[in-house]
Amino acid sequence: MGKERKDIFEFKGGIVEFVDYLNKGRETLLSCPVYFNKFNRNAKGEIENEVEVCFQFNDGYNETINAYANNINTEEGGTHLEGFKQALTKVINDYALKNKIIKETEKLSGEDCREGITAIISVKLRNPQFEGQTKTKLGNSEMRNIVYKAMQEAFSDYLEEHPGESKNLILKSINAQRAREAARSAREMTRRKGVLESTTLPGKLADCSEKDASLCEIYLVEGDSAGGTAKQGRDRRFQAIMPLRGKILNVEKARLNKILENAEIKNMITAFGAGVSDEFNEEKLRYHKIISMTDADVDGSHIRILLLTFLFRFMRPLIEKGYVYSAKPPLYKVTRGKEDKYFYSDDELNNDLETNGKKGVTIQRYKGLGEMNADQLWETTMNPEKRVLIQITMADAIEADKMFNQLMGEDPELRRQFIEENATLVKDLDV
Repeated sequence: MGKERKDIFEFKGGIVEFVDYLNKGRETLLSCPVYFNKFNRNAKGEIENEVEVCFQFNDGYNETINAYANNINTEEGGTHLEGFKQALTKVINDYALKNKIIKETEKLSGEDCREGITAIISVKLRNPQFEGQTKTKLGNSEMRNIVYKAMQEAFSDYLEEHPGESKNLILKSINAQRAREAARSAREMTRRKGVLESTTLPGKLADCSEKDASLCEIYLVEGDSAGGTAKQGRDRRFQAIMPLRGKILNVEKARLNKILENAEIKNMITAFGAGVSDEFNEEKLRYHKIISMTDADVDGSHIRILLLTFLFRFMRPLIEKGYVYSAKPPLYKVTRGKEDKYFYSDDELNNDLETNGKKGVTIQRYKGLGEMNADQLWETTMNPEKRVLIQITMADAIEADKMFNQLMGEDPELRRQFIEENATLVKDLDV
């Protein structure tokens, strides 16, 4: 066993340091994050509410906004988030029009203005009203205008004081607008119109016969070889197989219109049937279990992280609603006489060898799904009565996204730091 490891997460710099942490490894556009903290008092001089906001833009294409009310993470948003978004869009458009960077007919949408933003919005108020399915949506109507006014004043001042940065930010929003228009036409090619018949689905997809999405599952399998084995071993009634050719596109470094040109991603979007990004429609989803099944090695982990990053960025409801899973194939097959046993970790294997002995034992270490035949793959990884599926949560997806940026981003120092901190944790390295 290795030494015990203890991590303490603390942001002594408050939400400013939090924003810097979320942008770690990314190139930022502003010389420093925009930050303001405003208190509103009643006639007696007592604090009625507080608005604290910090945000920064990076050169990426994704939006990361975390909103809190009385230190509660309002995952479903609410009036404070609405006020922030409305003010951001208004201020950017007003500045761009005033400085003749855009025309009245070229106004930027909220989505365009928020491209690449990382923001923390924290409000404190008396008698908060939480709404929504999970009671994580702030409903106090007065907070919309309070946040709007504070944000409008602070951000307008920042843009006026930083003309060079302001122009670059608006040009980024204009490029986002152009890319969004290109993506719209690309989405038309991938959007699913009603219930598709099997003949119109991707050629490599082996679909299932069941039409009730709640009973259906699709395996995203690494490579044609493993995909062929999975097709032979599956239960055709409710299990569909989609082989993926190697690593999919790194979505962190591409806008949606370019992403939709990638064959593997287009095939997944078409197969799932629910659309992508702001046009995602859960009711059209064709499978209620989307399962990544990759090799238990470094490449397999890389492919799984790429998949999670894509789903997290462009099909987030799949993860939020619990539709995404990761299959856990066995690492070892132990044969004693005519009996085979499968083990999914080193600890499981070692416990068995200590209990039942090592004499007359044959141990096979699986380095890939392709080393199993169809019956073995079904028995160990696809049979609902025996398989091990790990449901992916939002916390898993966020961690995968951060790790991917750290390992695949532009900052070599972050990669070096990660390797130094984690090298001693590696127990088994395939070469």
